Amino acid sequence: MTRSLSDLGGAAGALLKERQHSISVSESSAGGLINAALVSVPGASAYYLGGVVVYTAAARTALLGISMPELTGLRSASEPYAALLALRVRSKLGTTWGLSETGASGPSGNRYGDAPGHACIAVSGPVEAVITVETGSADREANMWEFARHALELLESCLRKSGSVSARV
Repeated sequence: MTRSLSDLGGAAGALLKERQHSISVSESSAGGLINAALVSVPGASAYYLGGVVVYTAAARTALLGISMPELTGLRSASEPYAALLALRVRSKLGTTWGLSETGASGPSGNRYGDAPGHACIAVSGPVEAVITVETGSADREANMWEFARHALELLESCLRKSGSVSARV
């Protein structure tokens, strides 16, 4: 049985609250669904500090302060780029955890050669992780939901691995 985004957000939120940790989010092709799942939980202000939808280079520069020289050798919708976004949103908001997603929701691929249904997701914090998701689908909305689900599952996994580590930035 697939868990709903609010269930996934609630599970991550409970772990964040329990550890007195905080989170910030940078997402792109999920369009805000990851942020929405985390703030849909009553009491989210105990752990959620903020998030951004970075959909353009202008947004990346203005909201995360990532300059062109920092992108040398990186391309969007890649694991290293997702890791940079997670680290930067975490740093900008001073949170324990940073979560990011970048990809191509569809119905076509992106200009970097990735097929629709491709996303890279990263967690920055006491436990670091990065994954690539390939849905094989061109269904934009379904991909957005899948990217958000995978992001929240990865976050929950990292939170569980972190145990009771009390880490704050």
